[in-house]
Amino acid sequence: MTLTDVIGVLEAAYPPARAESWDAVGLVSGDPAQEVRRVLLAVDPVAAVADEALEWGADLIVTHHPLYLRGTTTVATTTPKGRLIHTLIKNDVALYTAHTNADVANPGVSDALARAVGLVGDLVPLQPFPDDPWRGLGRIGEPPEETTLEEFAARVVKGLPRTSWGIRVAGEPGRPVRRVAVSGGAGDSLLGAAKAAGVDVFLTADLRHHPASEFVEAGGPALIDAAHWATEWPWLDSAASILHESGVTVETRVSATVTDAWTRGY
Repeated sequence: MTLTDVIGVLEAAYPPARAESWDAVGLVSGDPAQEVRRVLLAVDPVAAVADEALEWGADLIVTHHPLYLRGTTTVATTTPKGRLIHTLIKNDVALYTAHTNADVANPGVSDALARAVGLVGDLVPLQPFPDDPWRGLGRIGEPPEETTLEEFAARVVKGLPRTSWGIRVAGEPGRPVRRVAVSGGAGDSLLGAAKAAGVDVFLTADLRHHPASEFVEAGGPALIDAAHWATEWPWLDSAASILHESGVTVETRVSATVTDAWTRGY
C-alpha cells in the first residue's frame, strides 16, 4: 500500500473539511508515493513516539494532536519539533494528523471514549452539526443500568489508561447516573451543552477551577475530569480498526507510550 492509499481511508473516515478553521490536519511529512507496511497510532507527535516508531519499523505515524498547530518558521534541530521532523525524514517515516475532524466524526474520538467507560446503545452528539445530527462534538449515552456517581467513576478509572493523577470528581458520590455525556480532550466549551442536555454526569478533560465550581454550584451535572491524553487514547484503536476494515493491508500498532504531560502525582 502507498501512503496515498492509507490517507484516502483516513480522510474518508475523518474528512479534513470537518476540521475547525484554526486546526492543522493532514499529511505533515512524507512522500505520498512511499510504501506503507506498518502504521503506529499515537495521541501526541513527540520524541518518545518517534523512538517507538523507529524501534518497531513503522513507515507512518498517525497522531491525534498536530505537530505544528500554530505554524512555524523553522525546523532546526535546536527545537524539539525540529529534531522530530529531522528524525522522521531521515528514517522515511511519514506523519499524518487527524484532530478536530476526528473529534466530530461518526465514529470519532468521543464514541471511543464512551465505549471505553461502558456506555451502551446509540450514541448521539452532545453538540451535533446542524446539517448532520450524527456528527458533532461529544457524545451522550447510557450505562447498562442505573448506577451511582461513585460507581461510574470507578468504571472510568478501569476503562481509561492509567496516568499519574487519575481522575477528579465533582458531585455527591451517591448521585444517580442514568445518562452520561463525554467529550475527549478539553471540554470546557461544552459545559453549557451538557447542562442543557440534562445528563447526570459529564466526563471530559482539562476542566478549570472557576468554570467547574460555578457549573456545579448552578446545579449542573456532576463532573469527571480525566487526563487529556487518557480521554483521547481509546480512539487510536478505533482508527486502527477503520484501516483494517477498509481492506488496507497494513500492520497497525496502538502506542502504549504515555505522553500525558503530567508525570508525577503526590
